[in-house]
Amino acid sequence: MFRTRASLVSLLAVAVLAGCSTGGSPSKAPEAVAANNDGRCEASGAAFAVGKPASAELLEQARKASGAQIARILKPHDVMTLEYRSERLNLNADEQGVVSRVNCG
Repeated sequence: MFRTRASLVSLLAVAVLAGCSTGGSPSKAPEAVAANNDGRCEASGAAFAVGKPASAELLEQARKASGAQIARILKPHDVMTLEYRSERLNLNADEQGVVSRVNCG
């Protein structure tokens, strides 16, 4: 009985440790991450977006450049939440859909 339990515990330990292994080198290089690795937004990293037409591609590029975890495009008459979220990037667009301001929150 003790031998069976010891074998099962050993098998469980091996299974848990096998799940933690990396399995060798990654198949591709990891993406470049913004300097502030904690997920908080740094709007200056996305300043390049000002003056460009707002699009999903631009939003994703700006999100990555700012280090933000989430991002959104805000147009003049959009309904929005007002809580401050340090991990969110906002691209504010004018009536023509051109980014006029970049901020976090």
